Amino acid sequence: MLPGLVGPISSGMTSFRRKLLITVGVVVLALALFAAWVWHGNPSDRPIEDTMGKDPVLVEADSERIPSVGLADTIGWQPSEKPVAADGLAVSRFAEGLDHPRTLLTLANGDVLVAETNSPPREGSGITAFFMKLFMGWVGAGDPSPDRIVLLRDGDGDGKAEKRFTLREDDLDSPSGMAWGDGKLYVANHNAVLAFDFTPGTTVLEGRPEKLMDLPAAGNHWMRNLLLSADGKKLYVAVGSSSNIGENGMEAEQGRAAIWELNLETGEHRQYAGGLRNPNGMAWNPSTGELWTVVQERDMLGPDLVPDYLTNVPVGAQYGWPWVYWKDLMDWRVKDPIPAYLTEYTRKPEYALGAHTAALGLVFSTGGNLMGEGFTNGAFIARHGSWNRKPLAGYDVIFVPFDDNGNPSGKAKPVLTGFLTGKGNKTHGRPVWLQWDKAGALLVSDDTAGIIWRVLRPGATPSQALKPVVTDHMPAQTELKGDPSAQFEMTIDKDYVELPD
Repeated sequence: MLPGLVGPISSGMTSFRRKLLITVGVVVLALALFAAWVWHGNPSDRPIEDTMGKDPVLVEADSERIPSVGLADTIGWQPSEKPVAADGLAVSRFAEGLDHPRTLLTLANGDVLVAETNSPPREGSGITAFFMKLFMGWVGAGDPSPDRIVLLRDGDGDGKAEKRFTLREDDLDSPSGMAWGDGKLYVANHNAVLAFDFTPGTTVLEGRPEKLMDLPAAGNHWMRNLLLSADGKKLYVAVGSSSNIGENGMEAEQGRAAIWELNLETGEHRQYAGGLRNPNGMAWNPSTGELWTVVQERDMLGPDLVPDYLTNVPVGAQYGWPWVYWKDLMDWRVKDPIPAYLTEYTRKPEYALGAHTAALGLVFSTGGNLMGEGFTNGAFIARHGSWNRKPLAGYDVIFVPFDDNGNPSGKAKPVLTGFLTGKGNKTHGRPVWLQWDKAGALLVSDDTAGIIWRVLRPGATPSQALKPVVTDHMPAQTELKGDPSAQFEMTIDKDYVELPD
């Protein structure tokens, strides 16, 4: 070793070790602080019911730079276990052993299609993307998508599917929405709407599909629901946003946070409604014929904002995302400039479903169902459950009663609960989608448990169809009454203004 170099080298190594220890200490401290935040979070002292109903409590926004986290660990159901049905209702297993069953479609012959699916591989980099992937894996949403549609058949009518067929695996890419009409099975991948030739009764979906419409791919909200119009001529497609509040720029949100209308006769499509952060379940109101949907609202404004909601969707409707929520409340975190006059035409949602409850499935009471008294007029909604609220919220199926005019009225009622164990942050499963089976029982998919539940009131007679709401149109005005310019007349004389009486 050369004389005179020992001292500088030793000093340099000591300085390097000191910097390394400081760096490691800072990282450990940051992780400890993050873990403490995740453990304690930003808990709510309000019952979730405060953020539900036609007039929910809208607290002051509490912006979070790091999302408060309340993750539920899925433990599944033992053979003897099942959810808790509301008084008078009974629940049983229609099918089990499925691989992440999400959406359901009951065909005219009684066969039930199930999309076994999950999100496409999550993209993105940085700490937010890292923890999002971590959290989604924790709650059962991180496994690869099975990309499969299975057919369940209850041939003997005992309320349990004794036959199961793999209907299709090819050409599917995180499939979710399904609809059938006029010899076609429509399937929404995360990136396109496909049409297959299909006749109910067959157990294999053969042939090449026709692509009807490209869709914005993946994103944080990847499910794409479908709903056919009553006449079968139009298909409605729900597409969620790729982000929380457009933090990646609004160019990345083109075609998203919207419901699209696809004309099946011409192939043309248009945006039917916008400003819907993550619309999912869609259904036709049997009283009014209106399109209704459930929407998941934004995060990181505290545990009690913003409520997910149920609403009607008139053509051209705008619900404000990402700049506005609940008609006129501004989200000042959004960086992109707000469109001119947006608040002038933003609609207020009809009914709040609770903050962070993750509303997904939606069906209305229809004629022929077996739910019995108390469930004859209204909407059934599956709430998948929160991942960023303490205490946990959702993890259930609820019923929102409607009045004779086809509007939400009164407090929501529990239909299926007991998914949460009540022992720490553990859940047996998570309800996703709803469908009526051929007999009139309510089917509920439970994706993380791999089960389809069946709910009905034993001994109930099939419900009567609801009467359509018929209203008279306002008579056309055919003549002027008075002088229409009178309200604008005034006389100016020097320094005062004289208005007409």
